[in-house]
Amino acid sequence: MTVILAVLWPLAGFNTLLLRMGRTFAWVAMGLMVLIIILQVVFRYILGNALAWPDEGARFLMLWMTAVIAPTAYRWGGFVSIEMVKDLLPARLGAFLGLLLLALSLTVLVYGFRLGLNHVSSGWLFNSSSLKLPLEFLGLGLVRIKLAWMYMSLPVGLMMMILVNTELCLKAIAHLIDPEAELPEDHDRMIVAVE
Repeated sequence: MTVILAVLWPLAGFNTLLLRMGRTFAWVAMGLMVLIIILQVVFRYILGNALAWPDEGARFLMLWMTAVIAPTAYRWGGFVSIEMVKDLLPARLGAFLGLLLLALSLTVLVYGFRLGLNHVSSGWLFNSSSLKLPLEFLGLGLVRIKLAWMYMSLPVGLMMMILVNTELCLKAIAHLIDPEAELPEDHDRMIVAVE
């Protein structure tokens, strides 16, 4: 139990900081998405001259926003789950079933992470059709953005979810060993719930 808690407390602290940064990035990405879409509406319907890049730029931000906010939803229990069977079982058996489901989820997340890495490696071969960085002032001209930067949101998000899943697994094991053990809590969840 001491080893589990020695790993769990630093991991929970790291996850708290990482997810806090992810939530901040997600809010910024959402705000930028709204601005980009409004910009496109103004150019298309008011000025009659649609821009080429806003659709792909908004998609880029949406993928990254989803990748960095999903781990927080996972940690806070925001995904759809059916706990009826678990609640009908005796407490220890229900806790074991929960741990088994977390282990199954971890397997899926690791497999998805591997697939995501393969997808990123193919993304280095292709450029975005409309996203370009204007680097003329550095003498580089217009630099086309590789699709890998967009695809990278998948393995990054899945890696963050793997870290959260590992934390949840360790909490479940610690709870099975000692239901009265003091486990780390996510105080950010309580702050958000109050506000």
